[in-house]
Amino acid sequence: MDKFKLEILTPDGVIYDDNAVGVVLPGEEGEFGVLAGHASLTTLLEAGVVDVEKEDKSVESIVINWGVAQVDEGKVVILVEGAAPIRGENESEIAKALDNAKKLINDIADSGNAIASVSAKIESAAQRLI
Repeated sequence: MDKFKLEILTPDGVIYDDNAVGVVLPGEEGEFGVLAGHASLTTLLEAGVVDVEKEDKSVESIVINWGVAQVDEGKVVILVEGAAPIRGENESEIAKALDNAKKLINDIADSGNAIASVSAKIESAAQRLI
């Protein structure tokens, strides 16, 4: 199984730093996926959900407000202004993560459609954890 190094960084620190099998990013012109060996590119990211497929086939979702992704054949670096991972060990932690993600998107969203789309993805990600 091919994998690549994935880093998600904010001004406050590292959100994710591990290997991944694939990642789906919210690009300016729509979502796009990245696998190991992807052609090099640098692109802007919009508010949305980053879905990380891990080596164990689990998927971790991280809500971002906006940023930049730099992709090359063996590494993806995502620099974002704000991010909220949707993860937790129990329902209380998951609920807190969901609240943080919704607050992040509500703080920057200028479109009701953007909020609705990201909110639906957040709820879907939460269902995978329960």
